[in-house]
Amino acid sequence: MTTPTAPRLGTALARLLVLAAALLGTLLAGAAPASAHAALTGSDPKDGAVVATAPKEVGLTFSEQVAMSPDSIRVLDPSGRRADTGEIIDLCSGAVVKYGVALRAGLPDGTYTVAWQTVSADSHPIAGAFTFSIGAPSATTVALPEQAAGGGIVGALYGIARYLSYAGFAVLVGGGAFVLLCWPRGASVRPVQQTVVRGWLTLTGATLVMLLLRGPYTGSGKLADAFDLARLQAVLQTKTGAALTSRLLLLGAAALFVAVLFGAYARRTDPKERKDLTFGLGLGGTVVAAGIAGTWALAEHASTGIQTGIAMPVDILHLLAVAAWLGGLTTLLVALYRAPSVERAAVERFSRVAFASVAVLVATGIYQSWRQVGSWSALTGTRYGQLLLVKIGLMGVLVGIAWISRRWTRRLAERTAGADTGTELTAEPGAEPDPEPEPDAGEEELQDQAPQEAPDAARAAQLARQRAAVATARRKKARDADPERTGLRRSVLTEAAVAVVLLAVTTVLTSTEPGRTEEEAARTGGTTAGSAAVPDRPVDIRLPFDTGGVDGRGVVRLSLDPGRTGANALHLYVDRPNGKPLDVPEIKVNLTLEEKGVGPLPVAPDRIQTGHWSASGVQLPLPGEWRIQVTVRTSEIDQTTIEKNVKIG
Repeated sequence: MTTPTAPRLGTALARLLVLAAALLGTLLAGAAPASAHAALTGSDPKDGAVVATAPKEVGLTFSEQVAMSPDSIRVLDPSGRRADTGEIIDLCSGAVVKYGVALRAGLPDGTYTVAWQTVSADSHPIAGAFTFSIGAPSATTVALPEQAAGGGIVGALYGIARYLSYAGFAVLVGGGAFVLLCWPRGASVRPVQQTVVRGWLTLTGATLVMLLLRGPYTGSGKLADAFDLARLQAVLQTKTGAALTSRLLLLGAAALFVAVLFGAYARRTDPKERKDLTFGLGLGGTVVAAGIAGTWALAEHASTGIQTGIAMPVDILHLLAVAAWLGGLTTLLVALYRAPSVERAAVERFSRVAFASVAVLVATGIYQSWRQVGSWSALTGTRYGQLLLVKIGLMGVLVGIAWISRRWTRRLAERTAGADTGTELTAEPGAEPDPEPEPDAGEEELQDQAPQEAPDAARAAQLARQRAAVATARRKKARDADPERTGLRRSVLTEAAVAVVLLAVTTVLTSTEPGRTEEEAARTGGTTAGSAAVPDRPVDIRLPFDTGGVDGRGVVRLSLDPGRTGANALHLYVDRPNGKPLDVPEIKVNLTLEEKGVGPLPVAPDRIQTGHWSASGVQLPLPGEWRIQVTVRTSEIDQTTIEKNVKIG
């Protein structure tokens, strides 16, 4: 006997969804405002610096490439008026990402505020501010906005749209794969059709919202600017705008795939025709799904940093594996609770698909983790690493629940050993087909109440409804008494609830500065190619070097005290990459003031101890921008010269 549809989700589902929503809210609340993936690693002048004369320009150095607009850097005088010309200057050189803005001539003494806002190469907005003083510090009336870049209601809406886009992609792709690979009969089941179509609608709607909100999200932060056509046109010219537009075009092809899957494919009865159509849909669907996944890979994490040529295809595989697992799981859950029946063989096939997806997720996840984190210290000492540990823990929980689901599936399969593999999951195990089941007590009572003569149409319809209600109650009682079937439903439901939280953590990770970038920014200490001298405070700079030989890599830390004209004390510290002192055979320093034709002035520091050299009475006769050159020799033949400019007041 085949039991039709299971009842609607009850209190157990409600409790699980409430728990999942609470965990999701906690994660999202703790994530805002999220850090972005580029970081300001230095400025010229430095934050808090006091310079003797007004610089010609202000420069900012970033950890990775950023997109600058004419208003990305603003310099404000103590009264809040613009002190810059609005002309962005490209100061990039090799691997150094640096931009500046020219200052107006004749700036008076006082404290100046530098406010900047830009977009990192992986699409996330970043902003900040710092101050420097000309001559001497002064009071300032500049009031900077308290809202962080990408924050406020626009940031919250954009984050929700990003989450829904991932969820819609998983349901669309995973649902289609579940039908083609695991349950072809599901193509004609209305709840399954509705689930996949809703996934398409969710992804399409979320993409449109992200496109409209992109301008205010990376700029003004005002919701009203979402419909500013000029901002929208500017967004379309960016990498992220192109990715979102491409996603919308690919979703048009996905709509055709869905129409054929639930139309011509569902109606096919000839095995050969159905097989040919399955191959075509599988090939076309894979291409479209990979293309949609590629819109994330081309615009976000994988498109920047190291090994982008490997990272982007790995990211696409990762997203497809997530969709096949979590989207298929969602469709299976709908089938178990809403579909009239689902074959045990379909559940077993999905179990194999899920196992393969998890294997791909583990392989691609290990690579992505190494690429974004880079070190064990970043895994525990940065927000990205901590979130990654949470994600790994949730993955472990999800795999454990999936293992329980496989056990329930195996029990059901064992109970039907020797039976047809197409046995329906909602069928009563071991029951013989009975086209004319004997009526139970309730049905007999209804029959006794019926008049002996033929009832009229209304009475017949009423009796039919009553008999159907009694039969449904009897089937529900029989189904609920089956522990294997009930156990499978509950384990799949729990698996889906954990997947909701896992997807939330993944969304937050896409908006968090990678551990590798955060540690690199911390190591640079905010120094730049033109550090400004601060009276009564030494000039401290870091100079990474690589001579190419054994023990040829490290960092020279140079301190010039007090960092102004006249006599200065020079200290040099040479460290290995792990921070431990490195003893080198020789280290020399030259000081040059090119604008005045002074130098190079050689300095021969004395070795104090391992990794430490010092020289006293180093004379800097004139103020200006001095070039400090340090030559490091690590062996008889391996040496290199590194340099940096500093302003001396």
